[in-house]
Amino acid sequence: MALLKNHKKYKIATIGSHSALQILKGAHDEGFSTIAICKKGMEKPYKSFKVADKIIIVDEYKDIFKLQNELLKENAILIPHASFITYIGYEKIETLKVPYYGNKKILKWESDRNLERMWLGNAGLKVPLIFDEPKKIDRPVIVKFHGAQGGKGYFIAKHEKDFREKIKPHKTKKYVIQEYILGVPLFIHYFYSSLTNELEIMGFDKRYESNVDSLGRISARDQLALEKVDPSYVIVGNMPIVVRESYLPRLIEMGEAVVNQSKKIVPRGLFGPFCLETILTPEEEIYVFEISARIVAGTNPYIEGSPYTWLKYNEPMSSGRRIAREIKIAINKNQLSKVLS
Repeated sequence: MALLKNHKKYKIATIGSHSALQILKGAHDEGFSTIAICKKGMEKPYKSFKVADKIIIVDEYKDIFKLQNELLKENAILIPHASFITYIGYEKIETLKVPYYGNKKILKWESDRNLERMWLGNAGLKVPLIFDEPKKIDRPVIVKFHGAQGGKGYFIAKHEKDFREKIKPHKTKKYVIQEYILGVPLFIHYFYSSLTNELEIMGFDKRYESNVDSLGRISARDQLALEKVDPSYVIVGNMPIVVRESYLPRLIEMGEAVVNQSKKIVPRGLFGPFCLETILTPEEEIYVFEISARIVAGTNPYIEGSPYTWLKYNEPMSSGRRIAREIKIAINKNQLSKVLS
């Protein structure tokens, strides 16, 4: 795609899922035309909310490879999110010819929990203990599967026997056995600009998960009557959080450390939106258990901006709009190559 200097000659495109409403709305706010690529039957929200100027219906999301010539003619720029990565796969994404916002090379480090742990640990962040063998489990653990799957299949295990029983339906999946940390979950939304080298705090959220959150509303006595019901961590939605202001210096430093380390592991490093998924303990320790190297659904409550983006921009600024603004600035400064891969 030849680089053009007028941002209105480009279109912002994404898969119709996850945070697409926010991405497409943000693109409109910055003057871009938009394209939603939807599976048949999933297009209604994008029609209803009028965020997509064009909707392309596909049988499956991997059909995006059949659309590449069409998207190139539209001067489309693809914006990734978790569904995009899950349904297409990071290996396939690297082969896309359509311009892509962000660094494709970092996706491998996000998708492989062992590489992810190495990245976070080398950035100096506190991470939960990992058990490399089930027989070593000596405390409650949470078993997580590789990739962005919205918590699907995660389970708690108390010991090796408990693990062996619960892993049976998932034997073909790659997993990690992670120490279960008691504390408050906090998901930190960042944006790092590859144009200005500035890190921004975009907001915070916590997840609402089924059925673990509904179990928490039942008394311990009544939970005993549900002994055959295992907690599930499938994400239903996200709730906004405003953190104690005294935490902010540490949280900003954590984001900076992750970005600095990313530049050591892949050329150009991590840029654009990303999220650190953390637990804050009663002792005020902060454990980081995951990184999402792209926009997360926890930013969706902030389509009109968070308290933190209002402090900086004094106008509505979602993460989706911040992506579009970065692309627009890059186009106007003839620096589009700095934000695409």
